[in-house]
Amino acid sequence: MVGHWTDRDSRTGCTVVIAPAGTRGAVDVRGGGTGTRELEGLSPLANAEGPSAVLLTGGSAFGLAAADGVVRWLEERGIGRPTPLGVIPLVPAAVVFDLAEGRHDRRPGPEQGYEACEAAAGGVPGRGQLGAGAGAAVGKALGRERASAGGVGYAAARLAGGETVAVIAVANAAGDVIEDGEVLAGPRGDHGEPLRSSQLIPELPLPAWSLRPDQSTTLACVCTDATLDKRGCGIVARGASAGIARAVDPAYTPLDGDVVFCLASGAGPPIEPGPAASWRLTILGTVAASLTAAAIRDAVRQAVRPA
Repeated sequence: MVGHWTDRDSRTGCTVVIAPAGTRGAVDVRGGGTGTRELEGLSPLANAEGPSAVLLTGGSAFGLAAADGVVRWLEERGIGRPTPLGVIPLVPAAVVFDLAEGRHDRRPGPEQGYEACEAAAGGVPGRGQLGAGAGAAVGKALGRERASAGGVGYAAARLAGGETVAVIAVANAAGDVIEDGEVLAGPRGDHGEPLRSSQLIPELPLPAWSLRPDQSTTLACVCTDATLDKRGCGIVARGASAGIARAVDPAYTPLDGDVVFCLASGAGPPIEPGPAASWRLTILGTVAASLTAAAIRDAVRQAVRPA
């Protein structure tokens, strides 16, 4: 289930992905300026089985507090890792920087994370400038005031074997969103004409204050009902990260906090390591990369419409 909380006046919000019981998860971190919480539990070496939910949030580091509300909502419903003293919800989180939009002193906190959970539902999630993408922008080479709107996007596909793979993405990149080699959303010139960041950036005088190291990030969460262990989730998350590089130019810069999660809820044991498992992971990673790119492009397309 996916739920959003949005403050349209302050141009910020948060988005929660609530995982089915028994879900395994992993993460791939590529950006140089991440803001995160509880990622260590997603390591294949960690003891935790998997996350109870994943939080994508605005508010930069302040927005990580929204995870407390997600934890409270899950605990009230008995969702989390069982212990003799009760369940402990595991909620990894990652942020985008949107403090330059709206009011920088208003950002998601515990109550807002709780409200996002209350709004969570199955099916195609809300997209556009809402939730964690409410204050998102892309193509910031000339500053946010000449950037294009970003937001939340979604894409999904069903594989020949019957598994579903879906991706929700938050597009708030320093770079442009591209498609077929052309700029889909990027900086605008003096007369509103589209420009290409990869051509502008080498010509910017130093220091280029328009490209600040605290204003950008692309986040994605891959969700599948395939049966994967944590290692398999990590391989799919790494493959899905290629989708950011396909849809964002430049990608993975020191200015971005790019993070990709992968959640797998399939029941039963995963395929034993070997050629069949490697081929299956290749298929899932290939599809996840394509869907991640599609979700990022969907985010900027939906951002120009009423959310």
